[in-house]
This record gives sequence, structure tokens and C-alpha cells, in this order.
Amino acid sequence: MSHSIQIKIRGYHLDFYGHVNNARYLEFLEEARWAHLEQGVDLGFWKERGLGFVVASLTINYRRPAGLGTVIEVRSHVDHLGGKSGVIHQDVVDSVTGSAIADADVTFVVVDMRTGKAVALEGEIRQQLLEPKEEAGQTPEGEGG
Repeated sequence: MSHSIQIKIRGYHLDFYGHVNNARYLEFLEEARWAHLEQGVDLGFWKERGLGFVVASLTINYRRPAGLGTVIEVRSHVDHLGGKSGVIHQDVVDSVTGSAIADADVTFVVVDMRTGKAVALEGEIRQQLLEPKEEAGQTPEGEGG
């Protein structure tokens, strides 16, 4: 499952040098991950079972600065699912030029919120992470509709 969002760079995103502060990219990436997860994950299912999505590590590469007024696109997809952890890859690009601005690999686990321990990524959990949920009137990206 892949997903993308667009974010317009505003003054409060900028640092002293006039480009997006490195810490702001973490917020952009998080916003995109939530949008990505909401596309495929049934949050009610997770809440009923006491499951939580937890970032274990994040590696980010800054490619070029983005400035005021730039509209960025953050693209997210599940790159890998292991037994108890997975990786979401995210690309941040200039939505006009397509130039790479940053990219990140986010390693995550799904935890049992009662015990704090990672659970196996199998069955319905795995399916929800890999496939968009099918709702009336929605079609997966890339299909006409």
C-alpha cells in the first residue's frame, strides 16, 4: 500500500537560514505516516485489541533544502515486514519539480499496549499494513474511479 500527501511550506516551518528546519521533517513524515496508516488500518480493530504502532528507529537523509511556499509531497509505503517489525519508506519531493528533498526509513513495531511488548505481524495485522481497507466508494490508488 502506498500513499502521498502534500504540505505547503509556511513561515513557521523555517529556521534562521530560511529553509525548513531539520526537526520539522520529522513532523511532516509523521503526518504522512498517519495518513498512510488511516488508509489501510482499521483503528477501531487496533483499539479493541489494545494494539499500538510504535516507531523503533528512524533514519533520514536530507537531500536539498525546501523554502517558503514550496509544496512538498511526502510519499509513504511499507518497504518490508518482518516477524515483529517493519519498515515504512518515505520520500519527500518538491511537488512541482519532483526533486528529492529528503527520504527516510522508519522501523516500527506493533505493541500490545497492556504489556508494552511487540506482537507478531501476522494475520489481520499484516493484511491491514499491506492492503488498503475497502470501503464503499473507495478504490485503491492506481485504479480508476
